[in-house]
Amino acid sequence: MTQDHEKDHNSASEPASGKERVIKKYPNRRLYDTQTSSYITLTEIKDMVMSSQVFVVRDAKTSEDLTRSILLQIILEEEAAGTPMFTAPLLANIIRFYGHAMQGFMGGYLEKNIQAMQDMQAPMMQAALNNNADLSKNLFAQMQEQMQSQIQTQTELMFKAFGLKR
Repeated sequence: MTQDHEKDHNSASEPASGKERVIKKYPNRRLYDTQTSSYITLTEIKDMVMSSQVFVVRDAKTSEDLTRSILLQIILEEEAAGTPMFTAPLLANIIRFYGHAMQGFMGGYLEKNIQAMQDMQAPMMQAALNNNADLSKNLFAQMQEQMQSQIQTQTELMFKAFGLKR
């Protein structure tokens, strides 16, 4: 991996205009959002990730880029909190690629495949919603037909009970 390529992947997402949101990390482990002039939590950084905001986390003293370590910390908390995404064998296999000749290839491979899944997600969700809408429409039409049939049957029975013909 080239230095430029590594540099591009150190921030949360690639900046469109070079004006990423800067979060400063202080020695007391607090995170300070320079855009809002307020302290924030890892949960708020996760929300920024989820809304695709471009940001960088920097050490307040050295300006070292800490974005990757903060993102890894969020992943660690997510893995510990609920149903883990990564199994122990998968994590062991990932660790085995460190220092291996294939390390650079593996990072790019994972990144491209995750991006492909993310790109597929929107059309798949739209298709699922469309299928769900069609299914709901068909079920509603069937329900209407059944109700009309029942009303017609009940009306005919009522007319017969009064000795009337329809």
